[in-house]
Amino acid sequence: MNRDTLTPEQRHKNMSAIRSKDTSIEVKLRKALWHHGYRYRKNYSKLPGKPDIAITKYRIAIFCDSEFFHGKDWDQLKLKLGQGKNSTYWIKKIQRNIQRDQENELALRWQEWTVLRFWGKDIIKHTDECVKAVDEAVYDQIINSQAQNDYYEQFDPYHDR
Repeated sequence: MNRDTLTPEQRHKNMSAIRSKDTSIEVKLRKALWHHGYRYRKNYSKLPGKPDIAITKYRIAIFCDSEFFHGKDWDQLKLKLGQGKNSTYWIKKIQRNIQRDQENELALRWQEWTVLRFWGKDIIKHTDECVKAVDEAVYDQIINSQAQNDYYEQFDPYHDR
């Protein structure tokens, strides 16, 4: 059963309009972060996965994930895709995206970066909550950095006691 209501030409036009950079969800979150005083790198290619937003000062990598391409509620989506056209292609593609997301997140954590992932609809509907999550991650980085400095100062023979 074909559930696609668009012609192949219409579907092609829709799919070709999907962008990988500067999507509406990325722009919305970036504007909110900029308004809160955060300065960042866009699509930072020096890091695994090219995070959509990288706050290098605090080593925070942020990914703005669309629900479809990154497999939100994957079990339900997989069932839907199984009923549509070209299902094996889409299932394989999205499973690989999920796997790549996990690999990139692990690589970033090994490099001691904090990784935040936000779903597109959460960014659109609850931007302030996304910014709060970034605030909390920055606060955690500051506290951890200070604790690490305090720890090493106790072993510094030149530190005034």
